[in-house]
Amino acid sequence: MSKSSMRRRTTAFGSAGALVTATLIAGAVSAPAASAAPADGRGQSHARGWDKEARGVTIAAARAARAGVDWEDCDAGWNLPKPIQCGYVTVPLDYAKPFGKQIKLAVDRIGNTGGKSERQGALIYNPGGPGGSGLRFPARVTGKSAVWANAAKAYDFVGFDPRGVGHSAPISCVDPQEFVKAPKADPVPGSEADKLAQRKLAREYAEGCFERSGEMLPHMTTPNTARDLDVIRAALGEKKLNYLGVSYGTYLGAVYGTLFPDHVRRMVVDSVVNPSRDKIWYQANLDQDVAFEGRWKDWQDWVAANDATYHLGDTRAEVQDQWLKLRATAAKEPLGGVVGPAELISFFQSAPYYDSAWAPIAATFSKYVAGDTQALVDAAAPDLSDTAGNASAENGNAVYTAVECTDAKWPTDWNTWDRDNTRLHRDHPFMTWANAWMNLPCATWPVKQQTPLDVKTGKGLPPVLIVQSERDAATPYAGAVELHQRFKGSRLITERDAGSHGVTGLVNPCVNDRVDAYLLTGKLDARDVTCAPHATPKP
Repeated sequence: MSKSSMRRRTTAFGSAGALVTATLIAGAVSAPAASAAPADGRGQSHARGWDKEARGVTIAAARAARAGVDWEDCDAGWNLPKPIQCGYVTVPLDYAKPFGKQIKLAVDRIGNTGGKSERQGALIYNPGGPGGSGLRFPARVTGKSAVWANAAKAYDFVGFDPRGVGHSAPISCVDPQEFVKAPKADPVPGSEADKLAQRKLAREYAEGCFERSGEMLPHMTTPNTARDLDVIRAALGEKKLNYLGVSYGTYLGAVYGTLFPDHVRRMVVDSVVNPSRDKIWYQANLDQDVAFEGRWKDWQDWVAANDATYHLGDTRAEVQDQWLKLRATAAKEPLGGVVGPAELISFFQSAPYYDSAWAPIAATFSKYVAGDTQALVDAAAPDLSDTAGNASAENGNAVYTAVECTDAKWPTDWNTWDRDNTRLHRDHPFMTWANAWMNLPCATWPVKQQTPLDVKTGKGLPPVLIVQSERDAATPYAGAVELHQRFKGSRLITERDAGSHGVTGLVNPCVNDRVDAYLLTGKLDARDVTCAPHATPKP
């Protein structure tokens, strides 16, 4: 889940084949209602609802298994290099009505690089969000990613656009060019009038979602995306799912594993959303605010340690002073007329997210302090000429909002939001109010909000591999511990003294070798493992 900018949010929490054979169809549709309708003590009417959807996904999976995927060269506009192939899988909009309205989900694949004897099926990926596209996943093979070379020998790499995203019946809440216009209001309110203005914007955004995408909204949920995942599995001709989920993709995996425990073969979840029903989603966002502040300080410590390069101060306090000066300047008069505090947070938040952003952001900040304002404006301002990118950003934000708002019940009383965020902001000012306004449409959401699934181990669930950095800001460490406790037999790899969001893509042999061993052999360590951190970024 990422925060102010969907350029980053789609990869975080604030954000993804084979031919059908007759021998696999039975396995592809073996979704008994018992495994897809968890008993969670919410009464008979709820159970009947789950039973309807369980039957619906069984019907849809059987249909998809018969149809397969008509693989073709990808449309040039998708910007996916050959030999990646693209296609569609058809799913019901509403699984309780499997013969009702259907939508098409975009999928892509690249075949395993090893021989036939090495192939272990398809590895399906979700990068997070909600709202992230997984279609770039096969490009890890065409781009010759060394980290994924061993897994690529054994697996077809399969990506997809989840429902509502990109090429999969995309939703929208506002005109994309309006969505990216800058400068936006300072997220930190200076008065009650500022709060009222933000509340009005949030309400209008929720109304815009309903006006532009109302038919889709009630069905934009994580359980429905998990059902879609099972239909994709069937369409690929796979009896069991091999899955890699990062950030929000871990929650999607957790829900899938709960609904379809006997359909999982291998599952790697990296940078884990806390699956507790008490956390999804309001409390999870408050927890993020605390974690972001800690990781922001980690970056400032690194900048201070490299003062010889950046000249921003040789203590964390001095670097923070430079940030506050920059923020105050932009609040008084937006840089270049377009970069105010909101745009600065959108740009600088990459540092708490990803170590790979530490040096580029510090360098841009350093240039600003040295007198080069334009470098920061170029980096942080929206590009109104990039209409495709802006449409993608708006779509990602719409999906993020729709899924989180529909998945769970949110406080409707403004006093609750005001109290919690005012309290948190005192000690965790970097992200708190920006995060609050981003999620506030959920307070006036125009469709029924659901109750999150009780994530737990079901019959047939194999051991799941959980990977997490200790100081992750977007998905705090406690989430990995929670999922580890809920999924019996799982193993947790902790990258200590590190906080980059998304660990499996980094070069750290202690992590990489274990992920490879699990994907290739199914083997896990006898106990949980703590790895030393990956290499610290160089200035």
